[in-house]
Parts: sequence; structure tokens; C-alpha cells
Amino acid sequence: MALTPNRGTHARDVRIPKQDAADRPFIVIWEATQACPLACLHCRASARPNRDPLELSTEEAIDLMAQVAEFGRPSPLFVITGGDPFQRPDLTTLVRRGTELGLAMSVSPSGTPTLTRQALADLHEAGARAISLSLDAAGAQAHDGFRGVEGVYGLTVRAWEDAVDLGLRVQINTTVTRNNVGDLPEIAAQVRDRGALLWSVFFLVPTGRGRALLGLDAAETEDVLNVLYDLGETVPVKTTEAHHFRRVCLQRGVLARHDVPAAEALGLGPLYHQLRNRLEELGLTEQHRRTRRPPLRVSAGNGFVFISHHGDVHPSGFLPVPGGNVRQQRLPDIYRTSELFTGLRDVTRLQGRCGDCEFRSVCGGSRARAYAVTGDLYAEEPVCGYQPGSFPYAADLAELLS
Repeated sequence: MALTPNRGTHARDVRIPKQDAADRPFIVIWEATQACPLACLHCRASARPNRDPLELSTEEAIDLMAQVAEFGRPSPLFVITGGDPFQRPDLTTLVRRGTELGLAMSVSPSGTPTLTRQALADLHEAGARAISLSLDAAGAQAHDGFRGVEGVYGLTVRAWEDAVDLGLRVQINTTVTRNNVGDLPEIAAQVRDRGALLWSVFFLVPTGRGRALLGLDAAETEDVLNVLYDLGETVPVKTTEAHHFRRVCLQRGVLARHDVPAAEALGLGPLYHQLRNRLEELGLTEQHRRTRRPPLRVSAGNGFVFISHHGDVHPSGFLPVPGGNVRQQRLPDIYRTSELFTGLRDVTRLQGRCGDCEFRSVCGGSRARAYAVTGDLYAEEPVCGYQPGSFPYAADLAELLS
């Protein structure tokens, strides 16, 4: 039987949003434009040099934010992303208007020459609370190669320092692939040393330009997820499109309470030990300076919604299936009633191992990756190696979430 967490549970290993995810999202991300001067190897949007004349106008964007405000209080977090949002000359106006509507505004800019200290100060003055920046390697050569333009690493690091100095909260995003997985400890050390609200590790979904990259297999993913768990008391870490991190957190919490070594109990492989050893060398397993941040039970269409530059409403930016368009229908109606969104919130529709898994209600797998790999929204998670029923402490888990 799958675990069904009660709303409002205080279990320390996974957090459940206080609001009903079927009624309102926790976070709304709007792709303001696909214009971007970078040529990132993983770009889900296959960004282009120039703005699309069909992207939402200033007036339509303000109406979109008003639709988000219609969800009521507490308002969802609202993130303006791209492409590069700074390619829109109305960006500061939009941040100010969203703030006036009562939204918690954040921006996810690209590391380009437009990302100046003054531009960040203007965003902060307009009401932006946070920005997110991408760092996909520990050094300039590899990061710039990943982003397709020389100098991006330096611009990103400078913007990170400026944002912290200006009082903006900073989230660092890293897309992990077969090529950069070895850099994760060094990137984590930079997050620790420079300071960040959160380090979000994205697990590759083969969509857009990302189809040409090599992602991790199931065993490697399991190793990396457990390494990220090990970092949790030193660096504030979360995952994107690796919802089985929530399963890992539950497993590790139970194993710790039974004083059972995780590497042996979970059969972790050589990548785990390689990365773990490097964490120890960098002092990232000894400096327990913070309370572990439990992952939030939010996933595609279930607490999360993405609006494209054309106004199409998707459960995830990595899931190119729309449930409607904000030019024709109000966002709350699409989110609450469309067949796509209601279906994704129904765990009984999951197939294969995901359908049989006792963790399905807290995990559910990446629907975006399942769709990208199989064409089926409800297929089992392609890079999860867990066999349902194989974890020996089911009673502890049921008690934890009761």
C-alpha cells in the first residue's frame, strides 16, 4: 500500500505544503521571453537571440499576475524566468506591479552583461525578494563551455556577490549531467562559502537542447541523491526533477534512527563513495551549522505551474503539454479543473514501479522525464532504481507520516 501523508504533517524528513495543492500552487514560474544571448547545452527552451512578437505583452503579463493573485492568500511564489528576463525592457515595471498585487516576486536572469549591480538594485527596489543564478561547473572554462559564451562564469559570480550585498536572497541552480557530476562537491563548497538561500540541483530531462546531453542512470542518480542528503546540514539543498529525493530523505531518516549505515543498507555505488570522499576533503560533512531543510512535496501540476511566453499553462517547464492558455481562460480554472492537472494529482494513474511503490504519494517520479523518455505522462520514473517494497522499515515510515 502506498503511503498517504496527512496534510499538515510535521515529519522532519518531508514537508507538505500547508495549502491544498489541488486548490492553489505553491509556486508559479513564468517564462517572460525565450530571448537569450547564451547558447546553453541543456536549455529546455532552445532559447533564441531575439524576442518573439507573440510573447505576452506588458498588459497581458500584468493580467497574468492578477490571475495568480486570484488564488488568494497565501499567494503563490511568482518567478520570472526565460530565456533571459532582462531581454524585456519592462522587467522592472513587472516586478513592481507584481509586488503591488501582493505577490512574492523573484527573477531568474542569465549570466550576461545585462546582469549589472545597478540592474539588480533596480529589481530589489521594485520589490524583488530573490534571484536565482545558474552555476554548472566549479570553474570558468567548464561553465562557459556549458553556457556557450565566454565570460559567463565571471558575470555570474559577480552578480552573486552583488545580490548578496544588496540584500537579495540568492538561489543557485546546477544542472547535473554525466559530464559535470564530479564538480558537485566543489560547487557545493562555493555555495557554502559565498552564501545562498538554496542550492537547487536539476536532474536532466531530455527535452529541448538537453536531448543531446548524457544524464545520469538510475544507479548514479541514487548515489548523487544520497550525497545531497549528506550535504543537508551544511548546505541548503533541494532537487528539481528528482522527486525520489523525498524517498531518499525518508529512508535516510529511518536508517539514522536505527543507526544503520546508509551506504551498505541502500547498496550505494562507486560514484557515491567518490563524491562523499571529496565532500570530506572539503570539510562539507563536518560543519553542521544549520538545520536540515526537508524537501517540499511539490511536483508538476501538484503545487507547481509553468506559463510559457505565449501564455500556455504547463505542469512543468520541462513538460511540453499545455492544460490551457491564460489568454483564453483564467489560470485558477486551468490549474484546478483541467484534465491534465487533475490527472497529474491522481497517484492512482501512475504505472509500472511508480504505481506499485509505497512511496508514490510523497514522490510520484518526474512526470516530465517519463513523458520525455516514453511519451506517457504516467509511466514509471526512468532514472529511479528503487524496487517497491524492498525497504525493510515500512512500519517506521507509516508511523512517521501518520
